[in-house]
Amino acid sequence: MTRWRRHRLRPGQAGGQRILLVGSSGGHLAQLMPLEPWWREHPHAWVTFDTPDALALLDDEENVIWAHHPTARNARNLVRNTGQAISVMRRFRPTTVISAGAAVALPYFVLARLTGRRTVFIEVFDRIRTPTLTGRLVSPFTDLMLVQWAEQQALYDDAIEVGPLL
Repeated sequence: MTRWRRHRLRPGQAGGQRILLVGSSGGHLAQLMPLEPWWREHPHAWVTFDTPDALALLDDEENVIWAHHPTARNARNLVRNTGQAISVMRRFRPTTVISAGAAVALPYFVLARLTGRRTVFIEVFDRIRTPTLTGRLVSPFTDLMLVQWAEQQALYDDAIEVGPLL
């Protein structure tokens, strides 16, 4: 069953961006926070894990969906998060799904691609010479691949360097 922090997800409206930020707690979530000047201007929702750091970071947010974890090599939680992703995508109707990983992003990116929504993946700060597993898995479903180091550009076709977010 989907565990909603607050029940205020509203359907998408024509014309505006609706941002869905998806990421594991910890460093993945922390790398989405510096984008606040952008996502704060739009209706947005979060998908992450109910850990102490996420609870603290997202305390003032209205729309927080707690994903099932652990996700690393856990088929049961992948299935559960896929079901949750279907529900969230139907209810919130985001125009853009953005993530810095990790595995919880996969079902959201697949569904976003299948339903014609934009996807943005940010490769993490601390993997410079090799791609992350999540980066490799979501790259076929990613419209925009952002990297934080020049060295990471060689890891993905058409990656754009944005510089360090932390």
